[in-house]
Amino acid sequence: FTMGKKPRVLLMGSRRAGKTSIFKTVFHKMSPHETLFLESTTMITRYDVSNSSFFQFSIWDFPCATEAEPAASDMESMLKGAAAIVYVVDAQDDLSESMPQLAKLVLKVQKHNPKILVHVFVHKHDGLSEDDKQEVYRSVSERLRSELQDESSSDFGVAYHLTSIYDYTVFEAVSRVVQNLVPHLSHLEGLLDALISKSRLDKAFLFDVVSKVYIATDSTPFDPQTYEVCSDMMDVVIDVSCIYGAGDDGDGQAYDTNSASVMRLTNGNVLFLREVSKYLALVCMMRQETADSLGLVNHNVDLFKSALKQLFEE
Repeated sequence: FTMGKKPRVLLMGSRRAGKTSIFKTVFHKMSPHETLFLESTTMITRYDVSNSSFFQFSIWDFPCATEAEPAASDMESMLKGAAAIVYVVDAQDDLSESMPQLAKLVLKVQKHNPKILVHVFVHKHDGLSEDDKQEVYRSVSERLRSELQDESSSDFGVAYHLTSIYDYTVFEAVSRVVQNLVPHLSHLEGLLDALISKSRLDKAFLFDVVSKVYIATDSTPFDPQTYEVCSDMMDVVIDVSCIYGAGDDGDGQAYDTNSASVMRLTNGNVLFLREVSKYLALVCMMRQETADSLGLVNHNVDLFKSALKQLFEE
């Protein structure tokens, strides 16, 4: 395998944990039900994600370590060149096999590339009750710490996520992974902080239109429902634009520089979407009194777009 210059994400996990399903659902728009027919991964497979000039990376999908593991020298080289690692654990399966494998991987990462994060996806939580979800989540983190303590190590550098391809949790978790690959992330977050401050917005997300992954958000905390409703809005706008946006003669694009939308929710909040580049959309949540001054919001978004363009031209 040639390593290439794109940031590399290593996708690993236990057998039939759902690694490839996650990738196909997020980046190839495969429906969750279609993923049931995917074959198990039997060899290292590389996928390239190139949605825009700064949303470019490769995903290396590994087979289960117990079935096929690269030679030690190859694995060391792959870990040294990785930008992030995702390890998928089946929340509905026995952890006795996956936890030692995960601990072994974390120790290798700490040795060869300690600066990167290992993202543990506690996957397929959709079939569990709320109590069981939290119990499995806690069990995964506690068992990994126990395995690592036996080796005089810790789970520093490990992030845990509850995920399912049947809801928004997998998109949010992948967003957390991708944000570590985005150049100038701190500057992007600073621009979004300035935007919500000057425009009196409650929340702002910068979405990749193709995948629904948000590559940046402002620093204010948010709950999962906020992300879900903003993501839903983008879906609605893109779907409606695909039907009605091309024009009677079929010319034009469904998503272009004129793409914008305002939606009022039953709870009094207002959602606002603006195109900021060919593959990026800004989705904001605001109160009604802010929506009454959309001229100011649009002006500040124009300034944000200009700053964004300058940032990625540097």
